[in-house]
Amino acid sequence: MALAKQISQTTDGHVVGGQRLARRRWPLVSVILGVLTALTMSLSIWLIFVYTPIDALQGETQRILYFHVPTAWAGMLSFVIMAGLGIIYLFKPDERLDWLARASAEVGVVFLTITLILGATWGKPIWGAWWVWDARLTATLILWFMYVGYLMLRSYMGRTVESARGGAVIGIIGAIDVPIIYLSVNWWRGQHPVTQIGTQGALPPQAVLTIMVALVAFTLLYAFMMVQAYQLQRLQTLAQRLRIQVE
Repeated sequence: MALAKQISQTTDGHVVGGQRLARRRWPLVSVILGVLTALTMSLSIWLIFVYTPIDALQGETQRILYFHVPTAWAGMLSFVIMAGLGIIYLFKPDERLDWLARASAEVGVVFLTITLILGATWGKPIWGAWWVWDARLTATLILWFMYVGYLMLRSYMGRTVESARGGAVIGIIGAIDVPIIYLSVNWWRGQHPVTQIGTQGALPPQAVLTIMVALVAFTLLYAFMMVQAYQLQRLQTLAQRLRIQVE
């Protein structure tokens, strides 16, 4: 009976009628984020393939830009959020913060992997090579390895306090690379151009609008995926505790 009662409850929120408030809150959040993501993503696709004119120099290849930039943004945003959650966790340990950080890492590594793949796909026809040791590319690759290292550590150490603390430290250290990625084109000469708006050679207004909408769409997609990953982390932790009790 006690086991059945615990199964009917989740691991965060307050009990209301045998159910946790989280069970009511998170599905609603997921639905709202899902709808907003679908709407903004649909608008982004239309802007990318219909509204925005083809670049005179790069041709159709430039359309990769409208996916490459937002996925890079989402990948870096994930690590910044990880770092913020990690700092709070070190001062005020709460497993829910750790679940959020781990969820952010799982989603962020997906976005950053897509970023690297799109960058290589874009770079081949433009630069003549799948990969060049450009400052921004190298810094992005380092961040990707930080993601992988974080997930490997969490998988190896399991769901322990030591694992959560170690993950928090990695998240904080890795976040230092985010401003380096952003400012690298200004600090070192490389293949990546310095983004300019409103000057000669800058992106046209249609392209700027498309990128802005795509950034919003992929940010919402990140939030939606993070909520799902957080729920999975919570359920996996509960399942592990129930397994230990049964054994």
